[in-house]
Amino acid sequence: MSQHKHSSRSLEPTTKEKDYRVLMESSPSSDQNEVSASETPTSSVSSPYRRTYSDISGLSHRFDVQSFYNRPSNTNGVVLSGHEEDLSEDAAESKDNVDEDHDGDSDIDSAEDAELEMMRERFAKLLLGEDMSGSGKGVCTAVTVSNSITNLYATVFGQSLRLQPLSTEKKDLWKREMNCFMSICDYIVEVIPRSLGNNVEITETKLRSDILMNLPALRKLDNMLMDILDGFTDNEFWYVERGSSSMNSNNGGRDSGSFRKVVVQRKDEKWWLPVPCVPAEGLSEEERKHLRHKRDCANQIHKAALAINDSTLNDMDIPDSYLTTLPKSGKASVGDVIYKQLCTAEKFYPDQLLDILKISSEHEALELADKVEASLVTWRRKTGGLAHSRSSWDMMKDMGGEAGNDKNNILAARARSLLFCLKQRYPELSQTSLDICKIQFNRDVGKAVLESYSRVLEGLAYNVVSWIDDVLYVDRTVRNRDD
Repeated sequence: MSQHKHSSRSLEPTTKEKDYRVLMESSPSSDQNEVSASETPTSSVSSPYRRTYSDISGLSHRFDVQSFYNRPSNTNGVVLSGHEEDLSEDAAESKDNVDEDHDGDSDIDSAEDAELEMMRERFAKLLLGEDMSGSGKGVCTAVTVSNSITNLYATVFGQSLRLQPLSTEKKDLWKREMNCFMSICDYIVEVIPRSLGNNVEITETKLRSDILMNLPALRKLDNMLMDILDGFTDNEFWYVERGSSSMNSNNGGRDSGSFRKVVVQRKDEKWWLPVPCVPAEGLSEEERKHLRHKRDCANQIHKAALAINDSTLNDMDIPDSYLTTLPKSGKASVGDVIYKQLCTAEKFYPDQLLDILKISSEHEALELADKVEASLVTWRRKTGGLAHSRSSWDMMKDMGGEAGNDKNNILAARARSLLFCLKQRYPELSQTSLDICKIQFNRDVGKAVLESYSRVLEGLAYNVVSWIDDVLYVDRTVRNRDD
């Protein structure tokens, strides 16, 4: 009996525990810090408050919201609701920022994927030799590189028909692709001996001499052409499309004069080219000086690129397929009239001979260039000049009349000077049959890069000169009309 009473008393709360419960029920709701600071070890109520403040201060989202609303304190619920709204807003902002960052990363990744895919395509075409069947019937690597540079030029500059800077996308494409093609030349080397003394020699490698000399020059010419185009930003002239409403109006879109200069060598007018326009009073003197300076720079670039291209083509071997088509004598190639001028004259003047021939079209000029070049190769074969590649200095000596007293040497030197003068008079002349044949059968990758790079720069420089000439022609015509 006594044992039962003892156990019953043990189940009843003590006076100290009753006082503590009364204190907890009557404590103010705002005095939360004092409750959380209670040091009663038997109380299990203070533990959630410590977790609650810890969770809120750490901005954690793992707390049980419903347990806080069930607490006897109303103020705590209001405070918690405010924290909950703040957390929701912070979570929404974080999600938006993550989405924006994800979109930016997606754009960068897509651009990188597109560039990587393009490089894969270039690499595949280079290995396959532009033969997508994979049967091994494609062209050699040198021809593939030459065609790729030519196609890149058409992609970047094909729609550039006026004096204005290139777009950023096209400029980046041009630099990125050309750097890729020119990086091939970094691995084209030649082995040279180097003496260490005491009769000890070692071999070392360096870039091939033609690449070491010409490739940096072509890079410089490329940058100069880009600078020239970038300089045409605030222009006093503008362009209108042929057949547009602004061109058909009386003032050409502004109070201006607009004309189209027809190049003498071109019979057919290219209607798709835009027409340059200038103000009614013409260009200012400062603008004309600016245009003339840019024209002189572009003209010098054209001559330098042309010289590098001619030197590279002359260093290429002449294919046997071209040699088999040559006649036995050079006289049969050029004809009696030109042969007589080449043989009989004590002093040969190629300009006078071209004036006598009265060439009236680009087609006639190209036909004459093919004949002169065929006779040149024939006479060089007879003198043994095709046994080895000739240096540019040897060819300049031939043009200067220092080729010796042999008749074939004299005829070859004069034919070369005539061909050089013909190309200077008709800078827009297409490639001759010999040049096309050399490029087609060339196997040297380094020469392919130099030839194609110099050829496209030569064409771009010539276009810039022609565009500036068109603007100056319109300005001169407007001012003469006013006078």
